[in-house]
Amino acid sequence: MDKARKLIIAGNWKMNKTVAEAVALVNDLKRELANVKEVDIVVCPPFTALDAVSKAILDSNIRLGAQNMNENNFGAYTGEICAAMLKEFSVRYVILGHSERRQYFGETDASVARKARAAHAAAIKPIICVGETLAEREAGQTEKVLEKQVRGSLSGLTPEQMEETIIAYEPVWAIGTGKNATPQQAQEAHAFIRKLIATMFGEAVARRVRIQYGGSVKPSNARELMSQPDVDGALVGGASLEARSFAEIIKNSI
Repeated sequence: MDKARKLIIAGNWKMNKTVAEAVALVNDLKRELANVKEVDIVVCPPFTALDAVSKAILDSNIRLGAQNMNENNFGAYTGEICAAMLKEFSVRYVILGHSERRQYFGETDASVARKARAAHAAAIKPIICVGETLAEREAGQTEKVLEKQVRGSLSGLTPEQMEETIIAYEPVWAIGTGKNATPQQAQEAHAFIRKLIATMFGEAVARRVRIQYGGSVKPSNARELMSQPDVDGALVGGASLEARSFAEIIKNSI
């Protein structure tokens, strides 16, 4: 990790935790992480727990993220949530284009780009997920897939907005499987993404953009992953559902 870029470690809780469980988890995290200043810490509960978690983390070093949002500002979109609704709960970050959203809900690079622009319009920082499947990696298509996703998902952003955007490289084959990219594989993908951003937005912006790794991040592999020059944090799934493991990932990254 480049010292000029502050680590950002986010927990994606996915469809887990009731309101009571969510509050209990962040209360534990507040105790475990009270003295951590070197890392931007983000938790992303389900929509139903945003209000309670927002209140629970007030005056703490933990920031609130959402797991998704709609690109439109209000209207006849049954079951959807817009940026203005997230802002009411002091949401600072939103995960966009997670592989599960792409796989199960038909999200595309173009729809992710529209959501990213809507997030920036509301001063919410998007965490944009990209990554290849196992079949794509084995076919030698990793860079081709990443280029398509990065170019498509960042389309229409200004250089200023890009600086406030986080990229999460999540190899689909490593999410929830217990497999993770080796630190070298992660570094290669992150360096490739940074080089792409430089061609799209300029060298200075690319140097400042933070790129997280996601995919079976655990306390045991956090330090080696975070020590790679282009890895600026982690988007943590399963291990973020338990306070001790999430706190250990953060502490082991410093």
